[in-house]
Amino acid sequence: MIVPTMAEMMAQGKQPEVLFWVGAAGSYDDKAKKISRAFVKILHQAKVDFAVLGTEESSTGDAAKRAGNEFLFQMQALMNIEILNGYEVKTIVTCDPHSFNTLKNEYPSLGGNYQVYHHTQFIQKLLSENRLQINDATLKGKRLTFHDPCYLGRANDEYESPREIIRKLGVNLTEMKRHKSTALCCGAGGAQMFKDAEKGDKEVNVLRTEDALETNPQIIATGCPYCKTMMADGVKFKENETEIVVKDIAELIAEANNL
Repeated sequence: MIVPTMAEMMAQGKQPEVLFWVGAAGSYDDKAKKISRAFVKILHQAKVDFAVLGTEESSTGDAAKRAGNEFLFQMQALMNIEILNGYEVKTIVTCDPHSFNTLKNEYPSLGGNYQVYHHTQFIQKLLSENRLQINDATLKGKRLTFHDPCYLGRANDEYESPREIIRKLGVNLTEMKRHKSTALCCGAGGAQMFKDAEKGDKEVNVLRTEDALETNPQIIATGCPYCKTMMADGVKFKENETEIVVKDIAELIAEANNL
């Protein structure tokens, strides 16, 4: 798969339709790399003209901001904005709701104004424009539940795009008792993923996994690389790895379409 960089595009005098913001997890974490690869395959199938920043991409600064280091956040943000504006980027799509939220809601006040899509929103756009189809036979009848990422759901009020995609997969969707606006966090947000657990009798990701297990799923679907890791760890803790898989929606589409 050829994934061009913005620098290569600009050298050819081209401006891609969208910039794919890969994010830290999607670049370095083995589980999340699978999401990035799946989404790239989807973009290729839909014939989307896209590029990445490559080595010029840095952290959005989300983790620094949530951890209370506003100075570091602004340093990271301003550096990214300078690069993005230098390339005259207009539209960004990312598989990471944390990057999505930061780029969409926190960069404008620092001079970074872009149209920002979460990958489920962008995939739904491709479907509505008939640029992408989903094979509903591969996963037909599988029992699936969907975990709402905090920064996609409650922070940005986006609940329907992932569900509309899931319905097109031909699976049996069963909602958890806590879903949409009442969904429980996976335990990774707010930079919690990078610190030791606080005192208590149960990890948040285990509690959330128990919510999912009540639906008797074969698949736990997510829309966030951090959620995928936390839910997969929860499934492992509950010793259900042989019966249940945790996958991002992009991975499910790639699997359904044999990409």
